[in-house]
Amino acid sequence: MRKAVQLDANGHRKFGIRDSLAYAAGDFGCNMSFALKGTMAIFWTQFMRMDSILYAVLLIVVQIWDAINDPLIGSIVDADKRKYKRNKFLSYIFFGSIGLIVGGALCFIPWRGAPDIAKVIIYVCGYVLWDAFYTIANVPYGSLLSLISSEPADRASLSAWRSVGSLAGNIVPMVILPFLIFDDNNNIIGERVFFVALLMGILGFIAFQFMIRNTEIRVEKSVRCNEDQPKFNVLRAMSNFLRNRPAVGATVAAMGMFLGMQGAATAVHVLFQSYFANARISGVVQLFAMIPIFLFTPLARKMVVKYGKKELSVVGSICSLVACVAMLVLPITPDMSGLIIYILCQLVNSLGMGIYSTVSWALMGDAIDYNEWKHGVREEGVTYSLHSFFRKLAQGIGPALSLVIMVALGYVEANEGNQVFEVALRMRYLVAALYTMSAALQFVGLGLIYNLDKKSLARMNAELGAKRIQSDVG
Repeated sequence: MRKAVQLDANGHRKFGIRDSLAYAAGDFGCNMSFALKGTMAIFWTQFMRMDSILYAVLLIVVQIWDAINDPLIGSIVDADKRKYKRNKFLSYIFFGSIGLIVGGALCFIPWRGAPDIAKVIIYVCGYVLWDAFYTIANVPYGSLLSLISSEPADRASLSAWRSVGSLAGNIVPMVILPFLIFDDNNNIIGERVFFVALLMGILGFIAFQFMIRNTEIRVEKSVRCNEDQPKFNVLRAMSNFLRNRPAVGATVAAMGMFLGMQGAATAVHVLFQSYFANARISGVVQLFAMIPIFLFTPLARKMVVKYGKKELSVVGSICSLVACVAMLVLPITPDMSGLIIYILCQLVNSLGMGIYSTVSWALMGDAIDYNEWKHGVREEGVTYSLHSFFRKLAQGIGPALSLVIMVALGYVEANEGNQVFEVALRMRYLVAALYTMSAALQFVGLGLIYNLDKKSLARMNAELGAKRIQSDVG
């Protein structure tokens, strides 16, 4: 006999592991497309032979599209008052997931002999199309967390499981891809990247369908339009975002993470290509460094209830900062002993990142509630899309800035995986410096700007709950 579905007081399916797995599947789908972004600079500068400075400039140019794309799509979602069969966010996610089947592959069309202008067109058009579909799926997906449940512990669980989905979506390309795309001389094989990207798009689409079919919307009040509310105004929504201290703090932390991590990604490839002289093991090393994240995730829900999200994330940022400074000053030599020191530093850094990443999305869910608490309106789409925009801006600035610094330090794309030792040594210090900058910005965002500690969060939730009950009665 089929087990009866347990319902809550409002007639919704009770929150459980099904919700967490479904939400994790959504970020798995996103990262099936996004995870290859770290390979983009190596693909275009080494395989496609695009000048590194030109690539850095183009990377900044396409982020201008993000400046229009993310807030625009977020405002469209918020302003959309049409009735959907299930939920408008889920409908947008479905459409975006279709485009992502091929979106990622468009960024890796392996036409090495194309004229320079054709390469520029292929890169810009491919990136813009991929980014548009990614935003259509990702912005509503991030906004869903505040609608699945209003309970802090449930949101912590969703955020933790989102991190699991993100990790799973990153692990596949992280571990397997280096063995597929690098040859025996540590040079990239561009044709294989294209087919892997296409396969990952298909896997991402399947994951999104699982999420859509298993997501229960419980916070109905947040998506209904009150007739007495003023007409939606994008500029006012942006102003509210900038005055939303938790949203700004969480965004600064996320920008710090991506400025360092995405910026270091290209230098890390060169580090393993030319310093440790083994590009294929880079994914295995990064996977090993993620062990603390897996160990912490099951504990996240209980620890959030006991200590609070802000408090935990600050501790995590301090762990990362200590590990990254150690990576900068310890003797990481190009042999096994140096590699072991590098891995140990990454383990501690990963522990800090694991603590932060498991609650990072719950922090934004609370920031959306904070906007309603302080300004009287809910703007899930714009709040999350602006957060997403600044994250993406960091994802563009980080690699672009890193490439410019790499060239200044002697990196030559034509040498591929055979940079001279002096350049490889500089990459070793550049990687550590970028990671240190990342951890420092995370601490600033979480420790100095984000202001919803456990006590403040309880007060906000109590006042919002009373306000909503009064509104329903009225």
